[in-house]
Amino acid sequence: MLNTAIKAARRAATVIQRASFDVDRISVTEKQHNDFVTDVDQAAEQAIIETLLKAYPDHAILAEESGASANLNDESEFAWIIDPIDGTTNFMHGYPNYCVSIALTQRGIVTQAVIYDPVRNDLYTASKGAGAYLNDKRIRVTKHDRLANTLLCSGHAAGPRALAEYMKMYGVVAERCQAVRSAGSAALELANVAAGRSDGFYEKGLKAWDIAAGSLLVTEAGGIVGEFNGESDYLHKGDIIAASPKVFGQMVTLLAPFA
Repeated sequence: MLNTAIKAARRAATVIQRASFDVDRISVTEKQHNDFVTDVDQAAEQAIIETLLKAYPDHAILAEESGASANLNDESEFAWIIDPIDGTTNFMHGYPNYCVSIALTQRGIVTQAVIYDPVRNDLYTASKGAGAYLNDKRIRVTKHDRLANTLLCSGHAAGPRALAEYMKMYGVVAERCQAVRSAGSAALELANVAAGRSDGFYEKGLKAWDIAAGSLLVTEAGGIVGEFNGESDYLHKGDIIAASPKVFGQMVTLLAPFA
């Protein structure tokens, strides 16, 4: 199943990279304020779904652009969670920070994860219980144990209320760490935590397709993922903290008031 997901991600990346050479010709639709979809998102998503369902025709689908398949329900044993381009705004501006994100859940538990960064040709993979990898090399979260020594990443949902809350959180967090970065792709931020490139990530208002694959990468790399209050229902509620174990606890202490 992981190999099928990798194949699907690479097919989508071919569509994306072909379009990236002429971003001015991309057709863009605004779904809501500052939330966009392009014809490339839709074509890449279709390539992923076709690849997955050819191999597993009975599996359910939850995809950002086309939504849930008719057979997706609480009884679904296998369901694929797909974000064809996480970082669409970056992509449509030619800003090189976006990725394909694919996760497989089995009875609601994420068991396989693929995040592919076509710009850097970085392939992140994880299988539950088998570790996390970047280009076939085992990865681990950082060993920092003090928030003051960390580089953290974040982002915010569209809309003025989300921005206002983000700025309050930023003020609280930035005073206590070395720096906070926001690069526009939650999936890649989670992958970077798993790879030890950053120490932690936090954001509110995300969707399952933004975080499903990245959450498994982090936990398989030795990190912890949870809600702002430390609970574990982040996949459905969309508020997430991901970090190395000791940093995670310190982040929850800071961000619990925003839960």
